Amino acid sequence: MSARTRLVRELAKLMPLAGPLVANNLALAGMNFADTVMAGRLGAIDLAAVAVGNGVWMVAFLFGLGVLMGMSPVAAQYFGSGQKTEVGRALRQCLWLSQLLALVLFVVLRQSGHLLSGIGIDAEILPKTIGYIDAISFGLPAMYAYLALRFTSEGIGHTRPIMLIAVFGLLINVLFNYLLMFGKLGFPRLGAVGCGYASAISMWLMFLGMLIYARRHSIYRRFELFREFEWPTRRGQRELLGLGLPIGLSVLSEAGLFSATALLMGTLGASIVAAHQIAINYAATMFMIPLALHSATTIRVGQAVGGAQVEMARFAGFVGIGLCGAVMCVSAILLLIFGEHIAAFYTVDVEVQEIAIALLFVAAVFQVSDGLQVGAAGALRGFKDTRIPMVINVFSYWVVGFPLAWMLGIHMQLGPQSVWAGLVAGLTVSAILLNVRYAAISKAAVQRLI
Repeated sequence: MSARTRLVRELAKLMPLAGPLVANNLALAGMNFADTVMAGRLGAIDLAAVAVGNGVWMVAFLFGLGVLMGMSPVAAQYFGSGQKTEVGRALRQCLWLSQLLALVLFVVLRQSGHLLSGIGIDAEILPKTIGYIDAISFGLPAMYAYLALRFTSEGIGHTRPIMLIAVFGLLINVLFNYLLMFGKLGFPRLGAVGCGYASAISMWLMFLGMLIYARRHSIYRRFELFREFEWPTRRGQRELLGLGLPIGLSVLSEAGLFSATALLMGTLGASIVAAHQIAINYAATMFMIPLALHSATTIRVGQAVGGAQVEMARFAGFVGIGLCGAVMCVSAILLLIFGEHIAAFYTVDVEVQEIAIALLFVAAVFQVSDGLQVGAAGALRGFKDTRIPMVINVFSYWVVGFPLAWMLGIHMQLGPQSVWAGLVAGLTVSAILLNVRYAAISKAAVQRLI
């Protein structure tokens, strides 16, 4: 079979998995986009409060998401090897894990006000920031239970319901933003705090939608997801945490870098924070596409490994990585051409627009690196390789990225663009090291079968 034919066949298998996940991720990013745009209509204070509050929320939320993400390769490999009922057992264990994570992180989030005041966040935006975090934290138990169901469905290759429920969640989020942020139809005008409550409501409705779908659709019956009540077991929790905890720490290291950058910006004033939120929101929205391809790559690689087709798994990983990089090349070009229009879409504040335009040009630089690193991470997770990638990410973001951001932007006072230079450095180092790692471990896996 020629390389071109193999590529076409792999794309034909990858894209039906990735398509609904792209729609899902864009819908989830759309929630953050809607929050940012609607908060921008309330003024710079509310926009800055949502920006800083969302930065804190995302650090906690993404750590739990990363831990639960271990369910996807577990389900994929059980599915690929024909062990269908093991998928159901793993889900029941994952649901227990999801609620333990939700409880711990709920408590952590409710104490975050002490951290924010301690690091010097502008007193003008602090009360609304804390209110936003307190409100959105009520959605954690539902969102983590939803993710357990979602990653199970991803692992077996059934991604369509994930897309439909995410779109539903986006619509609910926008509706309740409108009602609670602006005080419509008799609801109180809560501003940034109402944005947090709207997000929490949408999370609960998304979980209920996914639960009903999983219990009623025939495609899940062979996996016996809800066959019986099952207490947490050492084997089940060890399996999930062995994969998921390194993923969670990897995700936390990257999310922590971006959130720490937002906090650094928070010490520079409301206008700079608002501009940072605009630029990072666009970058995060575009990142949803390679993130979906990352998930689809994990599924393809994991199922192939489970079926003892290691050479096919290696090829699928490289295809996924290449697609992620190509998508972000397109995103970078769009930023360079339409940066002014993107900034104007978010806000009418001229000062905020000017700062945002400068940051968007820096964002164009790290887009490609971001795509390549997330593609490689997805391929590695398909091989259940998570510990070394965790070390790579911690090194890239916290030994290289953050110290550089602080030194240039805060210590040397070279401005917000210099803070973002740390993001560029961290993501680029991560992309190089993760791709080298994938090439090495996938080659070794193939050679073991020769």
